[in-house]
Amino acid sequence: MSQDLFQAPDYYQLDELLTEEHILVRNAAREWVKKEVSPIIEEAAQQAKFPKSIISGLAEIGAFGPYIPEEYGGAGLDQISYGLIMQEIERGDSGVRSTASVQSSLVMYPIWKYGNEAQRQKYLPKLASGEFLGCFGLTEPDHGSNPGGMTTNIKDMGDYYLLNGAKMWISNAPFADVAVVWAKNEEGRIKGVLVERGMEGFSTPETHNKWSLRASATGELIFDNVKIPKENILPNKDGLGAPLGCLDSARYGIAWGAIGAAMDCYDTALRYAKQRIQFGKPIAGMQLQQKKLAEMITEITKAQLLTWRLGVLRNENRATTAQISMAKRNNVDMAIHIAREARQILGAMGITGEYSIMRHIMNLESVITYEGTHDIHLLITGMDITGISAFK
Repeated sequence: MSQDLFQAPDYYQLDELLTEEHILVRNAAREWVKKEVSPIIEEAAQQAKFPKSIISGLAEIGAFGPYIPEEYGGAGLDQISYGLIMQEIERGDSGVRSTASVQSSLVMYPIWKYGNEAQRQKYLPKLASGEFLGCFGLTEPDHGSNPGGMTTNIKDMGDYYLLNGAKMWISNAPFADVAVVWAKNEEGRIKGVLVERGMEGFSTPETHNKWSLRASATGELIFDNVKIPKENILPNKDGLGAPLGCLDSARYGIAWGAIGAAMDCYDTALRYAKQRIQFGKPIAGMQLQQKKLAEMITEITKAQLLTWRLGVLRNENRATTAQISMAKRNNVDMAIHIAREARQILGAMGITGEYSIMRHIMNLESVITYEGTHDIHLLITGMDITGISAFK
């Protein structure tokens, strides 16, 4: 088992922009990843198994609902702290970050923001502690980038609702205790529905044969005449804006998380380049390798500045959806390019499980697509700056 020697790059001394609490939270997450994730993650990815043993640790470092108020079991932290936790977890593995990100932004967030007090008290403390795990059902087999076209539906039966339809590519689905599901009512209005494991007609088959996010559990949500109690409808927001508001929070976390993956690839490549001798000297002394490394640290630094400023705006409730889209698209694109260049520096060794780079590359191929594809985020920015929608 190789030792985790990661050293985080901070070329512009950005730690000086962080509070003491930010650094304590970040360092706690960093040390936990080194101790609990790094030693097991390669084997988990090779076996395509989610390491359930880490769930309690994720809860302990505040990865489940870091910004959820303490009265509901959350850590009551700010948005920069949330971002830093996601950065450190994704430095370990994108799939593990996905588990935490879904739990926080796509399950706990809508219950907190759109639910009533009874729903908050029932679900949030158990989700924060890791006793419950959740998932988010929006994407359908025929509706990905166009979620408003969903066909999953609820029908009012008087004492309850009847839920029918299907969702796919759902992180955490195979073992989730509760699913936040988006469905259209008889008027065509999108509603949030809380579906609990064990409800008759509700199944969650696992998705197999993935080359990406192999240490994360992905599945489908199947609803066959599922009876939903009326108290399981999220009452405080509906329409497409409700699930999109959750995605804002999740995309923000991804923008930070992608930096973690990029930093891990850069740090691995830098260390290897200093040690690998060719033509009588370390390859770190070769011009082409220095070009790669210099460009990596430049792009990482730019992404760090972008997310820090976005975090400030989030803390002030001033960040827009378009600004979040820009950060998600830029940072994931940055990370996947750095991962590919780092793989080149390691040569043949870069494809082996002895190093994390190929696993990051495969994971980032999912991250660049989910929660808004690379191209969709470009169009969100385009619509924002021109005032003209390319979606219609």
